[in-house]
Amino acid sequence: MSQGSGENGGDNQPRSFLDRLGMALLREPGTRQQLVEVLREAQARDLMDRDALDMIEGVLQVSEMQVRDIMVPRAQTYVVDKNTAPEEYLPLVIETGHSRFPVVDGDKDKVVGILLAKDLLRYFYSKERETPRFNLNDYLRPAVFVPESKRLNVLLRDFRANRNHMAIVVDEYGGVAGLVTIEDVLEQIVGEIKDEYDIDADDVVIVERGSGEFVVKALATLEETNSRLGTAFASDGVDTIGGLVLSAFGHLPRRGERVDIGGLRFEVLRADSRQVHLLKVTPVDTRPGDDPSSS
Repeated sequence: MSQGSGENGGDNQPRSFLDRLGMALLREPGTRQQLVEVLREAQARDLMDRDALDMIEGVLQVSEMQVRDIMVPRAQTYVVDKNTAPEEYLPLVIETGHSRFPVVDGDKDKVVGILLAKDLLRYFYSKERETPRFNLNDYLRPAVFVPESKRLNVLLRDFRANRNHMAIVVDEYGGVAGLVTIEDVLEQIVGEIKDEYDIDADDVVIVERGSGEFVVKALATLEETNSRLGTAFASDGVDTIGGLVLSAFGHLPRRGERVDIGGLRFEVLRADSRQVHLLKVTPVDTRPGDDPSSS
């Protein structure tokens, strides 16, 4: 064999990842779908791993999606009213665990800014030290408004350039349609971002977190759920707790939606466009003024 006729063209060093990927792209795909097919073929040949392929496909998908495709609808947003005392909305901040909250003046169409949870916590810490009373206006961050039709790749670029993490989504008439966060956009690229509620073990479907709180995979059977939670849910045509929750909602819920069944509150922690994946289960708070209906 003559010098230079080998697989590496005479170079004893193995081809880099980019070299191998370039070889896979020599067919010059003419459409985006053809490009995806070439990339999938490259992954099948072990020129890239599955995670890399998923992220590339996610980037391509983001460039075709609009804010309305991933936003949290207005009805499912948690807001703080500037006309109420911080003691009144502190339980909401603690329960939801969110880091940012739109601040409204009376109703959700009048967003006046964004409150960071850490600023509220700082107030309650300082309150114990007898510092001046909390003035919400001093802590308000500017609210960013974006149209429903904005492309996700453009939104991500704006988020990065302006160091924003949340935007209020408005419809064509100027009304608030929902909100979107940088995490929502990134999850389209890298998949669901794991948090403290995720259950990593494949063979574990129910995890107790204390104080009567459980995290439950939607595929947990009713038999498993009844055994661990001490419930008595009947089949009624469904086999899993996810099926029971879907039946109670009457629609495919999004993350953050809640429904009460048999004295327990089920909150959707993970869901996609086809099914529910993860639920938080807590006892229903029946204190006066608490609305046990689904939200």
